[in-house]
Amino acid sequence: MKNHKKIIAMIPARMGSQRLPRKNTALIAGKPLVAYAILAAKACPYFDQVIVNTNDPRVVAIAKSYGVEVYNRAEEFAHSEARSDEVVNEFLSAFPCDVIAWVNTTSPLQPLGEITKAVDYFFENSLDALFTVYNEKVHCMYQDQAVNYSLKELFAKTQDLQPVQRFVYSVMMWNAPIFLETYRKTGAAFFCGKTGTFPVSKLTSILIKDKEDLMVADSIASKIVPVEHYELQYYKD
Repeated sequence: MKNHKKIIAMIPARMGSQRLPRKNTALIAGKPLVAYAILAAKACPYFDQVIVNTNDPRVVAIAKSYGVEVYNRAEEFAHSEARSDEVVNEFLSAFPCDVIAWVNTTSPLQPLGEITKAVDYFFENSLDALFTVYNEKVHCMYQDQAVNYSLKELFAKTQDLQPVQRFVYSVMMWNAPIFLETYRKTGAAFFCGKTGTFPVSKLTSILIKDKEDLMVADSIASKIVPVEHYELQYYKD
């Protein structure tokens, strides 16, 4: 449900990851991490352009090998202290559009087609900002206070809990004019206008932040089977 809007998918992939050096070029099942985001974005029919936003020559080479555009990020927005609002604002100054979709490299196991569903949800609900989340039914506390259950009642069954919504960031989207106007007025615009969340799959929720995450994703990606084709097996004596 594109509504004839110009939509650009931006894939940020800067060089200087602190927790996992050279993260975006690390291999998962034989492909660099950034390639998974590129392929997922290219699979969405709504995007008019897919652009990798980077300052890493290795990522530039990978992006070109997959046939997508590259934006050479200004160095002032390529360090660990740069805020996401600043990155989006700077990118939109170079690539005007109606809607910008931030497609993260941190969810390499995101099923193809899930991004398209997120874009549909964005337009169907007339949103100005959208963030992917994972709805997780688990007992949670914050500063020693129960979040989604009571400490004064019988311990709640997990299946009866209200899910907490954990941010996944695999896809984030904004109405570009609303974002820019809000940023101009306040200096911050991530949560601008009408904001909504889109729940994603458990595989998408596996985020690559450190070496251990990379090992888990590599193990899964090397053996992954589509859910609809997966067959349960049980112990037989």
